[in-house]
Amino acid sequence: MIAAVLWTLAGMALLLLLAGQANTQVKVFWAFQPPLDALLAYSAWRVYRVATGALRRFWLVLAFTGALFTIGDLTQAIVALTGEGQWSTTGGVVQGVCFGIGMSATIFAMLLHPMPGRSRREKLAFWLDSATVLVGGAVVAWCFTVGPDGNDNVVGTLAAGAVILTSGFAAVKLALSGNAPMHKAAAIPMVMSAGVNSIGFFLEPGADGPMPAYVYAVRLLPSLLIGMGPRIQQILARFDETTAFGSRRRKPYSLLPYGSIAVAFTAVLVVTPEGPHARLWGAMTGLGLIFVLVVCRQLAAFHDNTRLIDQLDATLADLREHEVRLRQQALFDGLTGLANRTHFHDEVTAALDAGRPGSTSLMLIDLDGFKAVNDTLGHAAGDVLLAGVADKLRASVRPDDLVARLGGDEFAVLLRDCDGDDAERMARRILHAMTEPIPFDDTAVCANASIGIACAVDGHRVDSLLHDADLAMYAAKREGKGTWKRHHPSMRVTIR
Repeated sequence: MIAAVLWTLAGMALLLLLAGQANTQVKVFWAFQPPLDALLAYSAWRVYRVATGALRRFWLVLAFTGALFTIGDLTQAIVALTGEGQWSTTGGVVQGVCFGIGMSATIFAMLLHPMPGRSRREKLAFWLDSATVLVGGAVVAWCFTVGPDGNDNVVGTLAAGAVILTSGFAAVKLALSGNAPMHKAAAIPMVMSAGVNSIGFFLEPGADGPMPAYVYAVRLLPSLLIGMGPRIQQILARFDETTAFGSRRRKPYSLLPYGSIAVAFTAVLVVTPEGPHARLWGAMTGLGLIFVLVVCRQLAAFHDNTRLIDQLDATLADLREHEVRLRQQALFDGLTGLANRTHFHDEVTAALDAGRPGSTSLMLIDLDGFKAVNDTLGHAAGDVLLAGVADKLRASVRPDDLVARLGGDEFAVLLRDCDGDDAERMARRILHAMTEPIPFDDTAVCANASIGIACAVDGHRVDSLLHDADLAMYAAKREGKGTWKRHHPSMRVTIR
């Protein structure tokens, strides 16, 4: 690569030293081209040997293009070295055919390179951005290559400009896609070659005689740049194939189309003072097309924004639903849907802190014979029994009361604004509801329960209130189960 740079600098220096000697300059120009083309062909072939998939196809096409360039430029170098009276950098038939086929193959390889991970709408937005860049470049080409009357070798100028713009467009496509088949360090000189090639063309677009020495020098430089890209890629692939060919993270937006628009408007402003003429009308037509493309791109962006907002709303709804599920799991029993022990403790604490002495009561309910149901009918019957009891408790209490499952076959009820007498009436209602059997398969299971009641007084906390209700519940069981007992201070002594 260093040799190629030195070779090109030597050629450019010779071209500048031979200023005014057009025939000799052309001989030097063509003589320095084939080695640079050979660098392109050789390096691309070496990269092709280590690449895979669509990358392998792209580098094979580029190696084929380099071979065609070498053949065409070598043929033209022989013609230039053996001929006289030549001044143009435009080659003959063989060179033109080789250049046209190779350039077309490369452009198609770049345009057809896949863009994975994009939706159809994202691809549409990408092509609109790319088309904006292309039209912007065409406006600039029209403004600076076509004569005011529109008759200065328009066909030839636009044909050459079309090749340059299309190659530039293909390079932009790879840059925007984030999936270029080469490392960024290798892509930069190849993209620069398209830019320098455009500069060299616009310096003397319709020259019909010898050109300044610097034009020859500028037109030699792209051959070096396009050959350096594959060489850099080959060097990078030699050390790490993964990072050398890895897709880069593409940006969610690109400023390149807007830069193209700014350049096109600037070009129109430059030619506007000349008055109405072919260049101005063509440029205005191009700007109109750019306007249409930009409008279409914004409509696509609006649609994408709407879709993203809808997705965000759906995501937020899912998060809220997930939050509800987590809260449900954290505060409620999975089988019965009743409050769990943690939630029940919190609610009882809040009721004791906010209530008046004697206004808060608590029931502790333990099922009688639950183990026998599990042992004889199975755990499925036990689950049906627990769920049925939960339904009966919910139906028996008031709307402001809280029913909880503390674990196993033990339930509790928080009675807000309820004194001891009301709590006793509630216990009788619950025991009456328990007498109705709960269907299970072809049979029915009955739930019997012992209920302990404790009414809050000054100094009661959750644990002490639950303890008092527990003592009352065991006192009920001692009397034969299936009944209720209200806590009395004497029960502590009695149970001991």
